[in-house]
Amino acid sequence: MAYLQDVSADCIVSIGGGSVIGLGKALSIRTGLPHLCIPTTYSGSEMTPILGETDNGEKFTRSDPRILPATVIYDADLAMTLPTAVCITSGINAMAHAIEALYAANTTPIITLMALEGIKALTEALPKIAAEDSSKDARERALYGAWLCGTCLGNSSMGIHHKLCHMLGGSYGLPHSETHTILLPHSLAYNALAIPHQMELLAPVFPGSHGDAVKGLNLLLERLGAPRALKDFGLKESDLDNATQKALSARYPNPRDLQAEGIRELLGRAWAGMPAETSK
Repeated sequence: MAYLQDVSADCIVSIGGGSVIGLGKALSIRTGLPHLCIPTTYSGSEMTPILGETDNGEKFTRSDPRILPATVIYDADLAMTLPTAVCITSGINAMAHAIEALYAANTTPIITLMALEGIKALTEALPKIAAEDSSKDARERALYGAWLCGTCLGNSSMGIHHKLCHMLGGSYGLPHSETHTILLPHSLAYNALAIPHQMELLAPVFPGSHGDAVKGLNLLLERLGAPRALKDFGLKESDLDNATQKALSARYPNPRDLQAEGIRELLGRAWAGMPAETSK
C-alpha cells in the first residue's frame, strides 16, 4: 500500500494465476485504483467480484462490484509454459464455478447456458492439453471456458462445494485448485438427487457419462490424471470429524440440506481418493 502511494500508481496490473489476481483485487478495493488483469491459469477468478481472505485460520469471502477487475486481457501465448498439472487443476476449479452456478438459488436461464458452454469447453480443452501441452488451440479454448465459468460464479451464490473448499483451505491449509479438483465430484454426488434437472443437463457434457454426470466427471478426472485424495495434501483422517462440524457451523443455500452423516461421508471419500458416488 505504501509503495503504491510512493510511486503515485494510477492502476494495478496483475499477471498470473488466482493468487496473484486475488492480490490485485485486494489492493484495488483498498486503494480505489483500477485493476488490469492478465490471467495465465484457467480458474476464471478474474471474472468475479469476489475476494477471498484468510484470517486466524478461517477463510472469508466478500463480494463487491468494485472488486471486479476493470479490464481483463486473455492471451494464450502467456500461458503456453503453464505446467500441465496446473492447467488441469485450475481448469477443474473453473468447472466447479459453473457446476455450482447450475443449481445456485439465484441461477438464471442465461447463466445455465453459459455454465454448460463453459464446462463443455473445458472438457474438450483439458484432455488435449494433457495429451499435447504445446497445443495453443487447446489453451485458447481453456481460456474461453475459464471466462464463461468465472462469469457464472460472479453472478451466482455458492453452495456446499465452495464452502467446503474455503473451509479446508482456511482451516487446514490445503491448496486451492487441488482441493476444488478433489472435492468437485463428491460435492456434485452429494447434491445429485436434489437436482435431477441440472444433472440431466450436465450429463451429456461429459463424454462416457451414459446419462450419469457423476460418473462422467469421475471418468474425466481419471483420464486427466488429476489429484483425487485430500490425504495427499496434508489433511489427516483425524481432521475429518472436526472438518464436518466446521462445515455445519454456518448455513448457506444448497439444494440438499446439510447433514452431518452425508458431509462426513463426502469428506471421507475425498480424503481417501475414492470415486464419487451419488449420496442417498
